[in-house]
Amino acid sequence: MGNRGCLHGAEGAIRRIFANKSWITCTLREKPGRGPQPFPVPGRWTPLFFLDEAVACAAGHRPCAECRRAVYNDFRRAWALAFGTVPKAVEIDAALQEARLAPHHRAVVDALPTGAFFLWQGQPHLRIGGEVWPYLAGAYLAPVPPPKDEVEVLTPAPLIAVMRAGWQPVMDRSADRPNW
Repeated sequence: MGNRGCLHGAEGAIRRIFANKSWITCTLREKPGRGPQPFPVPGRWTPLFFLDEAVACAAGHRPCAECRRAVYNDFRRAWALAFGTVPKAVEIDAALQEARLAPHHRAVVDALPTGAFFLWQGQPHLRIGGEVWPYLAGAYLAPVPPPKDEVEVLTPAPLIAVMRAGWQPVMDRSADRPNW
């Protein structure tokens, strides 16, 4: 589940694509002391649902520091390896916001880390090791041979750097057993 702040109005309709620079991926478990809440709650955050964390990263989200603290700490360690500084969440969010607003960059698929999304032949694909998995309708399809030409990289550049430094997003099991 992801969060970009309160995106909906009192009537429940989405009125903007983000409310702040903190785009996070949360746990699906209830947070202690909060109990179940209806979605959306007027005037509160709007939940966003992704197939997995690799998809959320392609959208520019980072792990939540509250409900996924261990994952967030691993992410920060990899960020420090990639960029040479141990950042605060606000610094990570500012860098990711800048990257989300920048044009997509291009790269050859072999240069992308596991967990990176790219656009090829009009369809998003996920790189896992030496394989390329088309993504369609909330699932991964059977792997295809990777393209040799440059592709448009969907995952923002700072997240690519963090993945190269050793952090890996959680990926849906359909990448192991695709929907053929």
